[in-house]
Amino acid sequence: MLQGKTALVTGGSRGIGYSIVKKFAKNGANVAFTYLNSAERAKTIVAELVSAYGVKVMAYQSDAASYSASEDLVNDVIKDFGRIDILVNNAGITKDNLILRMSEEQFDEVIKSNLKSIFNLTKHVAKHMLRQKSGSIINLSSIVGLRGQAGQSNYAASKAGIIGFSKSIAEEFGSRNIRCNAISPGFIETDMTHVLAEDTKKNLLSQIPLGRMGQAEDIANAALFLGSDMSAYITGQVLSVCGGMSR
Repeated sequence: MLQGKTALVTGGSRGIGYSIVKKFAKNGANVAFTYLNSAERAKTIVAELVSAYGVKVMAYQSDAASYSASEDLVNDVIKDFGRIDILVNNAGITKDNLILRMSEEQFDEVIKSNLKSIFNLTKHVAKHMLRQKSGSIINLSSIVGLRGQAGQSNYAASKAGIIGFSKSIAEEFGSRNIRCNAISPGFIETDMTHVLAEDTKKNLLSQIPLGRMGQAEDIANAALFLGSDMSAYITGQVLSVCGGMSR
């Protein structure tokens, strides 16, 4: 589905990001991905995917929240791959707390990492996509950005902002054949959910009509669709992959 395309995925060494990187490589894309600290894991992923799928895969240590680092990253990827057809803005963090206990630093860090990072990468990648007159930008939002969550006002604000940003970029670049969409994951099984207490897990499951948590591959499948030509007439949309929570 992605034969001949080059993708850049931020935060691609773990969880949802890794699943997207693997799914893209399996479907023929050359993939550049970023990581912050897990250099050895990133090296292992590169070797694994190149061996398994015969595509070009490279890892870059970069902080998406830094404007200058993002610009350097995009320049490096263009130098190494020649083009970027798909951008997946996945990197993000949480700093949960009730609003009366939340520090200014906790709020600012989440907005910078989750929202400003998307501005940084989109701005720098868009210059190249505009010259190509093609591209697909996929931004990872969250069910929390659609419905809110106690103790996550900073995270919810950042993820809701991503939706507005995505719709605006779709308007700006549509005439140049550049699409921009958001994916809104629900509760996805990750390392973080494995340590939750059973009562907490039961409470989460009670909110999901399908009665189960999603898998990282569910999000990767959505990203594959939005990155491929199968979604060529879809832009400015939010695809909720949440087991029915956003109904």
